[in-house]
Amino acid sequence: MTRLEGQVVGLPGAAGPVGGALLVDGGRVTAFREGPAPRRLLLPGFVDLHVHGGGGADVMDGPEGVRAVAAFHLRRGTTALCPTTVTRPLDELRAFVAATGALEAGALEPGAARLLGVHLEGPFIDEARRGAQPPFTRPIDLAELASLVDAGPVATVTLAPELPGAVEAVRWLAARGVRASLGHSSCTYARAREAFAAGAGGVTHLFNAMSGLDHKRPGLAAAALEAEGAVLELILDGHHVHPALARLALRAARGRVALVTDAIRAAGLGDGESELGGQRVVVKDGRAALADGTLAGSVLTLDRALRLAVDLGLTVAEASLLLSRNPADALGRADLGRLTPGARADVVAVDPGSLAVEHVWLDGVEVTG
Repeated sequence: MTRLEGQVVGLPGAAGPVGGALLVDGGRVTAFREGPAPRRLLLPGFVDLHVHGGGGADVMDGPEGVRAVAAFHLRRGTTALCPTTVTRPLDELRAFVAATGALEAGALEPGAARLLGVHLEGPFIDEARRGAQPPFTRPIDLAELASLVDAGPVATVTLAPELPGAVEAVRWLAARGVRASLGHSSCTYARAREAFAAGAGGVTHLFNAMSGLDHKRPGLAAAALEAEGAVLELILDGHHVHPALARLALRAARGRVALVTDAIRAAGLGDGESELGGQRVVVKDGRAALADGTLAGSVLTLDRALRLAVDLGLTVAEASLLLSRNPADALGRADLGRLTPGARADVVAVDPGSLAVEHVWLDGVEVTG
């Protein structure tokens, strides 16, 4: 039996952090015992639904890239993540899904975050809204979609609901337990509502690369804010979404927002040149963009997203939900993103003042010092 001591955040019924010890056995939380404890805050491990890279590595580099990305983000408190593709030819995507599935079925090194299945960001997206995605968009074909899903563990597929066959594809994915996320889209409000009614589980980077909040022609973003049960990705990095719209989303979609990084290989490397999907990216003042100024993912990590959420006016407990429980629930993972009996003992200790990550445990085993 292992004891993890500190001020535990997010206990059911608690208004704030509660001092004591989490009891861990067999990699899972078994109980909480209130009592004297260090000042450090203990939070559920962060869960990232959308991450391409970090620390100089990209998941599309292959299994070694996936391992390196999982290790980089673990050190910053992300204990579980979805390796996310860029839009590429189908044979490359199938090979990536298969290779990542083999990696997930094996044992990752102790210093790597757990994998939660691939997030396919495309290729079934609107060419006009592909943003920094490479130019390999495709019309929706259910046989092609099935070939990707059958290649290995796919958790999420981002698609544009205005494409012919998109609503049928959403139904097909939902029936197979794969989350359809609407994004990279110019769709109308009405078509977005149709896709949500068909079973779409959320949207990819809310407000970015999608039709928005025009007062007479509302689009996907407006429909998403109304869609009961849909979990909405939000990139809270100070570049992708204005704070006013971030606050609006958090109020309108309370309990349904998941902070994601959309991180690329440049995350953690500072300003300079990098790449995404073979395209040159320049990072300046923390903003990653193509030569034409198009945002190209981010250099965000979820520990920084935690601090920015608190700066926005949230309590640490409120911010923690956006980083852990909400994204875990989006994938139906009731064993992640919370510190309750039966949950995986994925825990992050942060300094109560700076909110800097001090320690990380995966299944109750410390993986950072």
